Amino acid sequence: MTSPTRDGVSGATWVPPSGKPPLSARLLRALWRGLPARRYEAGWEPDLDVPAADGSPLRTDHYFPRAEGDFPTLLVRSPYGRGVPWSPMYGVLFAEQGFHVVLQSCRGTGGSGGEFHLWRNEAADGRATVDWLRDQPWFNGALGTLGPSYLGYVQWALALDPPPELRAMVVQVGLHDPHALFHRGGALQLENALLVGSGMTSQHRGLGTFVRATLRLRRHLRRMTRALPLRGSYVRGLGGDVPWLDGAMSHPDAGDPFWKGASTGGAADGLRTPTCLISGWQDALVDQTVEQYARLRRSGCDTSLLIGPWTHTSALQEGWPEVFAESLAWLRAHLCDDPSGLRPARVRVHIGGRGEWRDLDDWPPPTATGQWHLAPDGRLARRPPEVSGSPASSRDALASFRYDPADPTPSIGGPLVSGTAGRRDNGELEARPDVLTFTSEPLDEPVDVLGPVAARLRISTDTGYADVFARLCDVDEEGRSINVCDGLMRLPTGPEHPLEVTVPMSSTAHRFAPGHRVRLQISGGAHPRFARNTGSGEPTLDATTLTPVRITVHGTSALELPRVRAER
Repeated sequence: MTSPTRDGVSGATWVPPSGKPPLSARLLRALWRGLPARRYEAGWEPDLDVPAADGSPLRTDHYFPRAEGDFPTLLVRSPYGRGVPWSPMYGVLFAEQGFHVVLQSCRGTGGSGGEFHLWRNEAADGRATVDWLRDQPWFNGALGTLGPSYLGYVQWALALDPPPELRAMVVQVGLHDPHALFHRGGALQLENALLVGSGMTSQHRGLGTFVRATLRLRRHLRRMTRALPLRGSYVRGLGGDVPWLDGAMSHPDAGDPFWKGASTGGAADGLRTPTCLISGWQDALVDQTVEQYARLRRSGCDTSLLIGPWTHTSALQEGWPEVFAESLAWLRAHLCDDPSGLRPARVRVHIGGRGEWRDLDDWPPPTATGQWHLAPDGRLARRPPEVSGSPASSRDALASFRYDPADPTPSIGGPLVSGTAGRRDNGELEARPDVLTFTSEPLDEPVDVLGPVAARLRISTDTGYADVFARLCDVDEEGRSINVCDGLMRLPTGPEHPLEVTVPMSSTAHRFAPGHRVRLQISGGAHPRFARNTGSGEPTLDATTLTPVRITVHGTSALELPRVRAER
């Protein structure tokens, strides 16, 4: 049993309450395997009201180890409620390992006062919570922050002006730029936007409400994403208007004043708080994690990077033993002066196609960018192709297809925030007439690709309004085509002559095994992951006309792969 704790400043004594963590948290905790042994029993002090920056009460639960001694504190702020899964994953598990855990609902959620907004209040409310912590008799002055997704965003918000007590951060599949969550390459990331809207408006109301909202969204998804106009079509599927979601979807330009102050990426510039970053290769936010790492490294900040074979959700499910161990080791090192659990390498990544982890000094590692050239007859060649005995020119047409927004090319797998994310067999998709594939000969030696992938394409259209979706796939000996990474770009409006565009396709760490083939897949969209380009030139949310477009891929187009020497 914890002994009473005395505050040396005020003389106040804190008597630990006798309450056990909620039954749901204890039941889920009992199901986990492969985690470090428990050190302490966890106690629970629920429903504390912490004053926000404007005095609004922020509903907060306090978990603590039932033992004598000083323990550091972890701050976990969430818009998704304080119940399952957050209570067992963060409250119980970390209290059992020797931390006070302050699990707080962001304003306007989970019983907290005020009105939720996607980004405007988190920095001030985080600072107000630290002010409150300073007055708690059990707070020993050592503070860490922790959490995934939006729970990572609130950490970056606090780090914009880090309090002196902040000694460590662990950002798991984390967000720092809301605009990039909703828009990519000039297109609206429609399915993720709807999933985020549904989760943020329902999950903090309890598990039952969240499950019902998820089922309702799934039931209405096709109608919502095909509506003309698209604006307002989500209301029935989400159960009402969501003003902040309207705003996020309606402003595609990152430079729009609407997004002023939204990105907390600048927190990494000059930061001195040791920061652990965790993501997955199929995570919808992996690009943001890689950017966070690069900015922290330029700042000279102590940082580590772990990227596993996970999606946004599976990192906290089947990936949880690795994620928890990585997080715990970092927090013990920087809050408890115990570096024994740290790995020696700064970076650890999972190599897809090989199923192994690789330790690296930095990310990306030194690479040689190799170009794989698009050639006639759907070939992907190491050398530039020739047309009629001469080197191909940018005006030579390699292939073309007709994209019809009335029958949009569907999305399969990839970096979504839902359970449909991840690696999938693309065979059915590639059989469609509106999908081009360029495929190499079978490899006679392994090819390791580590780093950012891109497609440099010469594209023309007959209307001037189109998107291009590019996807890297690994084709095995049996012909299964599995997605590795991808990206989409809205083409600049222009005449029919070819335009050169570079489509960033995210980063990856993947081995193409001997006998496998490298494939570049090209289409005019991936719906409903991205809102379809209607071909009319009208704004995405207000378009009412669907106009088919013919898209042509021209010579001198290439796939750019960052290669490293394959380890045997």
